[in-house]
Amino acid sequence: MREIRLRAFAKINYALDVIGLRPDGYHEVRTVLQSISLSDGVGIERIHGDFELSVEPEEADIGPPVRNTAYIAWKLLRGLTGEALPARVKLRKMIPAGAGLGGGSADAAAVLVGLNEMFELGLRVAELRKVGAKIGADVPFCISGGTALGEGVGDVLTPLPVPPTHRLVLVKPGRSVDTGKIYRAFDAAKTQSARSVDAVISALRSKSLPALAAAVGNDLASVTRTLVPDVATLEQLLVASGASGASMSGSGTAVYGVFDDEAAAESAKATVDAPGVGVFAPVPYGVEIA
Repeated sequence: MREIRLRAFAKINYALDVIGLRPDGYHEVRTVLQSISLSDGVGIERIHGDFELSVEPEEADIGPPVRNTAYIAWKLLRGLTGEALPARVKLRKMIPAGAGLGGGSADAAAVLVGLNEMFELGLRVAELRKVGAKIGADVPFCISGGTALGEGVGDVLTPLPVPPTHRLVLVKPGRSVDTGKIYRAFDAAKTQSARSVDAVISALRSKSLPALAAAVGNDLASVTRTLVPDVATLEQLLVASGASGASMSGSGTAVYGVFDDEAAAESAKATVDAPGVGVFAPVPYGVEIA
């Protein structure tokens, strides 16, 4: 195989409970993760060399190349296997950065899956997840995707029932906030967890969309709303436009509203005057070979 193309799907958090601070400095969380149809395109081809990385559009924010998750995924997999893995990775970025949608994690997951396929490394999903956990907490989920409970730092995964059919209107405010800053603000505020996860799991098991929409929540939203007031404004706008529930994803700042169907979501989308607004659906996978 000389070339492989993949789709790397974004994620949202139907629920995010921050349980407390761990001895290692990270936060213990419980979260319900869901892959959605928003995706980056990832192309990988064999080269006569080492590693190359390119991105479209050129102005996309991917950070320094040696800190990009695609490069880190390649480097870790090369170290694990002892193979050279000469590859050129091309990213077509559609998932906005600084949104809490797991764009960098999705790209890393696609690179791990793609290299494993292209070079016939024979690694199992569990082995890829173990590598992914060294890159970021969301990478193990993004490898498999679908619907899952994440515990620990979000990397201990348990599959959950697929959600009832619905659509999501997703909006990203112009501003982003560093994840570390959000968690520091959360700790300083001594905020108590709203414990949304169990209610979301119950709704998924009962296949009730009204119950799911009513249960969505995110412990980090309260402090993020203070730092980026547009988060609260967009949540309120989505509900006013017909969403049966709205919440922030991850550490933000993207906000989503839950709608019964495509028509209702498209109608609501037309009322939202913000960059990066779109209508998306839940999907059952994290990476798809195109």
